[in-house]
Amino acid sequence: MSTTTVNITAAQVKELRDKTNAPMMDCKNALTEAKGDVEAAIVVLRKKGIATAAKKATRATSEGSVASYIHAGGKIGVLVEVNCESDFVARTEDFQQLVHDVAMHIAATDPKFVRKEDVTPEAFEKEKDIYRAQAAATGKPPAVVEKIVEGKMGKFYEEVCLLEQPFIKDQTVTVHQLIASVVGKLGENISVKRFARFKVGDVNETVAVSKAVDQGAE
Repeated sequence: MSTTTVNITAAQVKELRDKTNAPMMDCKNALTEAKGDVEAAIVVLRKKGIATAAKKATRATSEGSVASYIHAGGKIGVLVEVNCESDFVARTEDFQQLVHDVAMHIAATDPKFVRKEDVTPEAFEKEKDIYRAQAAATGKPPAVVEKIVEGKMGKFYEEVCLLEQPFIKDQTVTVHQLIASVVGKLGENISVKRFARFKVGDVNETVAVSKAVDQGAE
């Protein structure tokens, strides 16, 4: 008989379920794998969600929902289209909550692209030239300058790409990981197709359309 068996209590399962919205049995299994450590179990659920999402990434997402979010007393507005595989899932509370959260996140962070693969070569090179000039101005050797630029470009994606950004309501996960967790729970591929963000007084509104048909789980 194993001496490492851990008794998982109903209270632990409820705590994990409240934090992750994962199915009860998945919570129990994750807690068992994590030997009763709730925080470790959250990591287990996230990893499994991403793995499940990756397996479903090639599935077509022809259904979904369009949501709006108005912020700052009507000063900022967002429209976003999030797709899934079936109308049934599109109407679930979990999917609708995800769409709302994504719209709210866009209102707060103003991303310019859906994925890093959607960044145009022009935008990429422009930003890279700026970082290179800044680094070169410090007088560091060219090899060091290039390493600095490389590091800054990684941060650039996090700043301008929706899926790469830390989720506004939970900075420990990216929007990509948030979507993957819902994919794991609902069992369908989910992708953000496009969004638009408008701000009163700003003529340069953000409109982004993903080049990929299914990218939520990549």
